[in-house]
Amino acid sequence: MDTSASVEIAKHTLLSCGLILAVGTVIGLLAQKIRIPDIALFLLAGIAMGPRALKLIDIPADSALNQIILLFGASYILFDGGAALRLDVIKRVWITIVTLATIGVLITATITGLAAHLVFGIPPVLALLLGATVASTDPATLMPIFRQIRIRDRIAQTVMSESAFNDAMAAIFTFSVLGLAMGSGVFSPIGALFDLVKQAAIGIAAGVALGYLAALLIAHERWAMLAEYAPVVTLVAVIAAYFAASGLQASGFMAVFVFGIVLGNKEALGFRMEPGEAQKLNDFVFTTAFIMRLFIFTLLGAQLDFAQMGQHWKGGVAVALALMFVARPMTVFLCALPDRRARWNVRELIFMCWTRETGVIPAALAGLLLGTKAPGAELIASVTFVIILITILIQAPTTEWLGRRLGLLEKD
Repeated sequence: MDTSASVEIAKHTLLSCGLILAVGTVIGLLAQKIRIPDIALFLLAGIAMGPRALKLIDIPADSALNQIILLFGASYILFDGGAALRLDVIKRVWITIVTLATIGVLITATITGLAAHLVFGIPPVLALLLGATVASTDPATLMPIFRQIRIRDRIAQTVMSESAFNDAMAAIFTFSVLGLAMGSGVFSPIGALFDLVKQAAIGIAAGVALGYLAALLIAHERWAMLAEYAPVVTLVAVIAAYFAASGLQASGFMAVFVFGIVLGNKEALGFRMEPGEAQKLNDFVFTTAFIMRLFIFTLLGAQLDFAQMGQHWKGGVAVALALMFVARPMTVFLCALPDRRARWNVRELIFMCWTRETGVIPAALAGLLLGTKAPGAELIASVTFVIILITILIQAPTTEWLGRRLGLLEKD
């Protein structure tokens, strides 16, 4: 490739990124005003600006830039979700959180996969891959919702915490099923469970180690030599946590999530940052997570194959309804109701069944499947898009109404 061609590609890429940032900023403000999760509007904006509509952006799903955005973006969003988690919440409802984020992911994936198998007639392994891709809920959607709506703190913290934790487990399960779909082995339930536990354990260890090291360097009374560079430390540590775990054949997503938990709870570990530095770090993390969310969903919308959507949208709606009204409720009642320590009542369980939007990590997983040309990737991405759009446009705007009807809103 000659120099002039390289320069033109660079200019086109830079212009595309600039357009995404500019349009995304306006859309983010609009979403805030009309109280709708911004990722739904990002998806629509991506469709409008993509090569099948206005032709303003065209970044292929299998391009290096797209894969970098998906990989780093998903990792940083998981880090942000972990940083929002509070240890005092885990102590009170940890059984519900762990059960929903582990067994619950398997239940949701299995039921949704069964629905996909019945609706589309695809092989069970591909149906399970679809179910695993959409099994997790979305902290990037839920956190802004609960900032706007005053739901009882225990419920809001539990839903957000579990949604952040189940992303990592869903990613592990998705890649395990992907290996089976690619013909790289024979499926063994015990072997798969052992692999999940091993990957999670190593990922947790890597996240704890790097989280503690980062807290030491930016918030220790004597050793905080990098306090002024805390935002850069988070970027480096997120990348390091992901590749440290991946290098050990473990979950990089789990590692960055646990890294976020440790850094987000550094005060409980005895670390303190100066108020100004802490605010600067919080602002940086918030802005960076927003940018990653913006790019992931805009690019997913731009890369959507309308022909594929036209073939599968009816089946996608059917699978979405099965996920919303069968898989999610069964998961919540089977996993949370037995937790006698939390003592959930039926109204709280109904609310948790409904506030389980699908979003960032399923979108990123679908994009990665497209990029790696996995079996059935086009169908999976199309159905994932339908599910994301339906759950966000139907469930998110009705959260406040449902909370009021169930008597779960906090009084001012």
